[in-house]
Amino acid sequence: MNILFVCKYNRFRSRFAETLFKKINKKHKAKSAGIIKGSPIDKTIKTLANEFNVEIKRNPQTIDHKLLKWQDMIVIVADDVPKSIFSNSKKVLVWKIKDVHKPDNKKRRMLVNRIYKRVKRLSGELK
Repeated sequence: MNILFVCKYNRFRSRFAETLFKKINKKHKAKSAGIIKGSPIDKTIKTLANEFNVEIKRNPQTIDHKLLKWQDMIVIVADDVPKSIFSNSKKVLVWKIKDVHKPDNKKRRMLVNRIYKRVKRLSGELK
């Protein structure tokens, strides 16, 4: 199964969901994208990724036709992305996860832990 994790800018929430999913589940494929092109990822997010033993390499990307064609399931890892824009997609899950707009590592860690739990549950359901 091909899973596309989506958030608004593909800078934090969907990126962590993708990298954590790839770490946990080797059977299915995962990618991530945003509905709006985000600015490059700052050092604090990369440092936080290292704490969770994952690496975030590429710059944020936006959803395109190729990604939409590739996916079997979309997981919206955001509370600010409407499900309705994916009405033609096969399966859409929504995890209402708020963004952290200021560099607050305590809140970011809490969000990553929350995303990790959701990813782990999803991975278990797909086996």
